[in-house]
Amino acid sequence: MDTYSVLLIGGGGREHAIAWKLSQSDRLGALFIAPGNPGTSSLGTNVSLNLNNFQEILDFVQEKGIELVVVGPEGPLVNGISDFLQKHNIPVFGPKKNAAMLEGSKEFAKDFMVKYNIPTADYSVFKSSDYDDAFKFVKLKDSYPIVLKADGLAGGKGVFICDSEEEVKQRLLQIKKDESLSKAATKLVVEEFMEGEEASVFVISDGHTAHVLHNAQDHKRIGEGDTGLNTGGMGAYSPAPLITDDLLNTIKNQIIEPTITGMQLEESSYSGILYIGLMITEDGPKVVEYNCRFGDPECQVILPSLQNDLLDLMLSVTEQRLDEKSIQLDDQYRCCVVLASEGYPVQYEKGKVITGLDTIDGDSIVFHAGTTEKNGEILTNGGRVLNVVGNGNSLKGAIDHTYKNVDNIHFSNKYFRKDIGHKGLKRIS
Repeated sequence: MDTYSVLLIGGGGREHAIAWKLSQSDRLGALFIAPGNPGTSSLGTNVSLNLNNFQEILDFVQEKGIELVVVGPEGPLVNGISDFLQKHNIPVFGPKKNAAMLEGSKEFAKDFMVKYNIPTADYSVFKSSDYDDAFKFVKLKDSYPIVLKADGLAGGKGVFICDSEEEVKQRLLQIKKDESLSKAATKLVVEEFMEGEEASVFVISDGHTAHVLHNAQDHKRIGEGDTGLNTGGMGAYSPAPLITDDLLNTIKNQIIEPTITGMQLEESSYSGILYIGLMITEDGPKVVEYNCRFGDPECQVILPSLQNDLLDLMLSVTEQRLDEKSIQLDDQYRCCVVLASEGYPVQYEKGKVITGLDTIDGDSIVFHAGTTEKNGEILTNGGRVLNVVGNGNSLKGAIDHTYKNVDNIHFSNKYFRKDIGHKGLKRIS
């Protein structure tokens, strides 16, 4: 059997999970992770590369004889890393720039959905110079809650659900003052608020064939009961009882197939992982957002359930033979709880010593997100620090297993939500 040298781009919890799954493949030769983290170092070789310097990445790929590049985060994809490397005959798992615009521009995604009759919320778009007009529009509409979305990439922090005119005013001011937000919000999408419950479906596609990998439910707000600021995600569980077989068929027919077909018609066929964030409303499923990669932390509960060889699946995508494959999942529930630094997603301290990682039981997994290693110790190095993943024959079993291991890990100012998965339990009971 041929083996393949792989470069995985990224360094968060999602990339640790991808590296963990890739490392189980009989087809894997050498694995390099750029930049990786202390968790990935035992699975391959961490390398320091500038992810914005595609030529530097190409030089490394050619020097090491890399046969597949797997791109974890959205930034390099939206900036065109797939296009650049594929011009040099390097296979890449991840969509090209035009296809990645489904995540790179909220305006592009909304216009695309309208064009191809994909259900989503009503919206209007305003330039940053027209924020006064946006405020007037919201005031005239006088319907709350209302959603403000930065058009570009904002690390999961560019969406605001506003309950009043005063809050709209505050959020617009916040976007103007915050340099990273204002850069992402050169255009602002003002969207109607959709009533319902959120879930996400993950699709793997080679541009023609598309298979559902799995579904999950994320918990984006910082506070319990889905309160407070949006984050990159505070936890997830899979599968979500909300996504029944009938509902999944509706999602396939009304959303997934029109999306893949629509991108073909736009001459931007979609290849890679497509995350579809959904609101399940009284009128049926509607798209909240697309992501052009695995969600984080949903990836951390989905990949352990996948029985397929991930590298083999990725190769089948780059070789456009996904039609030969079928997705195999185990029958376990999984829950992921994010351990964060207190103060995230605003201000937080780094450099806190982490203990207890060696006390985790063998059936659970800890994926590193914002950590660093110094003098033999693992230290906090980000807002979202660790992802603890447990499993069980039931959702309650998976949740209990996860929190049991959460209690074994310690660092100063550790923060986590204690209600991950509770919405799922309510649907089962």
